[in-house]
Amino acid sequence: MPVNYRTPSPAALFPVAGVELGVAEAGIRKPDRRDLTLISLTPGSRVAGVFTANRFCAAPVLVCRRHLELGSDIRALVINTGVANAGTGEPGWQAATQTCAAVGRLLGIDERQVLPFSTGVILEPLPVDRLVAALPACVADLRPDNWHAAAHAIMTTDTVAKAASRRVSIGGRTVTITGISKGAGMIRPNMATMLGFVATDAAIAPPLLGRLLRDAADASFNCITVDGDTSTNDSFMLIATGRAGIGLASASDEGYEALREAVVGVAVELAQAIVRDGEGASKFIRIRVEGGRDCDECRQVAYAIAHSPLVKTAFFASDPNLGRILAAIGYAPVADLDVDRIAVWLGGAGHEILVAEHGGRAMTYREEDGAAIMRLEEIDVRVALGRGPASGTVYTCDLSYDYVKINADYRT
Repeated sequence: MPVNYRTPSPAALFPVAGVELGVAEAGIRKPDRRDLTLISLTPGSRVAGVFTANRFCAAPVLVCRRHLELGSDIRALVINTGVANAGTGEPGWQAATQTCAAVGRLLGIDERQVLPFSTGVILEPLPVDRLVAALPACVADLRPDNWHAAAHAIMTTDTVAKAASRRVSIGGRTVTITGISKGAGMIRPNMATMLGFVATDAAIAPPLLGRLLRDAADASFNCITVDGDTSTNDSFMLIATGRAGIGLASASDEGYEALREAVVGVAVELAQAIVRDGEGASKFIRIRVEGGRDCDECRQVAYAIAHSPLVKTAFFASDPNLGRILAAIGYAPVADLDVDRIAVWLGGAGHEILVAEHGGRAMTYREEDGAAIMRLEEIDVRVALGRGPASGTVYTCDLSYDYVKINADYRT
């Protein structure tokens, strides 16, 4: 079960004017499950995306990049689960473009106005005939209040659907932001192994939309890790339909900061939900590194801790074997760290204890205090490097027996 996370109710997910969603059962990998989602956008919508850095990126990622580079007026997104359409070569590209063409025919738009997304097993061909056959059912199901169903339809090994929604007032008008994501394993930026879709009914100029997308990704999906594996299909999309009657062209425009805060808030909630639902996870862990020369080196230290199997299994066992954290800090790829200036705290439930300082165990540290915090479901690790003003935070989870079981049985 996820750590302190529950899928919002359908009523808590606000419709975004100009967005309709439909789901269907295509039988792409398993029968009797919703595995196909279509998102239809009103004309004039703006869409921006960031994608996986994996060199074996999936065919749909390549097609999405191509269609966005062409400057197409994006009108639809189509998402399938079960098969990732990655490691599939030219046939994979053809399957992705055939999917776009089929959506185009059904909606009366150009295939270049369609963005395809896939998630699931890598190195297997996408059964595009089954996907295309189920698309009419998606079209028939298109509704503005279908976010809850869509959040379930994009799941793979997720145990819960992930969704979030906000409303803000700008210039006397209500602006809505709603999003969904999927992901539980193969999680590591840049991006994480996930799909994320966030929409707002504000009108946002393309350059500003791209900036907002990068800000949101950097504060959310690029701050999470479950197992250190970067997937082939990761995509995070930000959609602005313009139907709220509010237009923003510059970060200095009135209301932009309120919108930015809401969009980032939705993205962070979705990203943290992925970690809380990490495959086999029993604990949610925040790792904050401060006192660095820049944010990048702070995150390098945080990721060294978050990716360590020894650290993660200690958290799972509630074992205060905290020397493992020091070892991870010590091998982080940051030059000239002075261990005598580093301090480490462990915290949770509003309480924090000093674990290490001056190159060794803190005089005030007691193992029973560390053990009490390690038993909590939510744990904070704070590291001070003592070399600058920057900071960075990473969200992760523990590594359990169930993680091995889930991934061993993934294709069976």
